[in-house]
Amino acid sequence: MSPNVLAWVALFFAGLLEVGWALALKASHGFSRPLPTATFIVLIFGSMGLLAYAIRTLPLGTAYAIWTGIGVLGSVACGILFWGEGLSLLRLASVAMLVLGMAGLKLTS
Repeated sequence: MSPNVLAWVALFFAGLLEVGWALALKASHGFSRPLPTATFIVLIFGSMGLLAYAIRTLPLGTAYAIWTGIGVLGSVACGILFWGEGLSLLRLASVAMLVLGMAGLKLTS
């Protein structure tokens, strides 16, 4: 695999780990629960490590936007599926715009 492909793969997994640490952060209840807090720490280090690897090759702005975008998409989906957060046309349109923006950044890098 080329370094560029590996960077994109690392970025994708960094984004997934970002979703994981966001969920662990919520479950930690303000760092008052030890296991979710420890999970948060492990996942955030993994996510940042993979992001750091990806930005050695990828443009910083593109990589950061896609990393946070994956985190936002996953967090919104988990909020809707697991915590009963609202689902509206405006919310779906906003998520669609985020996906379009991420695709545009990927296509231009």
